[in-house]
Amino acid sequence: MIQPILSVKDLCMRFGGLLAVDHVSFDVKPHQVFGIIGPNGAGKTTVFNCIGGFYKPSDGQILLEGKTIQGMPSHKVAQKGLVRTFQNVRLFKQLTVLENLLVAQHQHINTSLLAGLLKTPGYKRSEDLAQAQAAKWLDFMDLRQYVNREAGNLAYGHQRRLEIARCMITQPKLLMLDEPAAGLNPQEKRDLQQLIDQLRTDMGVAVLLIEHDMSLVMGISDEILVMEYGKPIAVGVPNDIQNNPRVIKAYLGEE
Repeated sequence: MIQPILSVKDLCMRFGGLLAVDHVSFDVKPHQVFGIIGPNGAGKTTVFNCIGGFYKPSDGQILLEGKTIQGMPSHKVAQKGLVRTFQNVRLFKQLTVLENLLVAQHQHINTSLLAGLLKTPGYKRSEDLAQAQAAKWLDFMDLRQYVNREAGNLAYGHQRRLEIARCMITQPKLLMLDEPAAGLNPQEKRDLQQLIDQLRTDMGVAVLLIEHDMSLVMGISDEILVMEYGKPIAVGVPNDIQNNPRVIKAYLGEE
């Protein structure tokens, strides 16, 4: 039996008297694309924030490769191999595209002050490796022509790709995408779907995403969790989700 790369068990998150996440459980398997959908206010982003270390859950358990991560700060979670994007692109907009990718690798570079001042062989090797990794992801994301452009001056779709590249350059085990199609035009959404599939098949990363674009999430996800008012109401393959009466009611209401 394949061990899930991520297991969320009976996750709860309370804000005062509000139970924003109410006993949510799901597993993400290696190389899987797992989608979380639901109406606005369903608690999807709160689940993401608990998994990513931005919130400390009120109850429940979060396991990454079988090891507990709930309650860890976000930078520790990232070091364990779980990284995320946000609804609003968060780049270093005054830095160039290349500089954004180099900064993302700071944990992997020999950055001691003495090593930098002396330009030690180890420091030089780390710098060369960081440059090579940046070049690899510039090519993979088709961003090579923008290498010296300030990130804030990129078109929005290219900013999205750079943000994903900045996550992937850290060599994560699980990539979390928070509404990656937001603000993209139809062609960019098609390109995004192809990119997510490439990340899963070519790079071997599992993907957990929140998305409102139903054609994208149904077309790319292996499995989907549906939430409403903080509670899970359905989980299954896309075809089952599309035909689930509780899901239809949650999105369309009933007479």
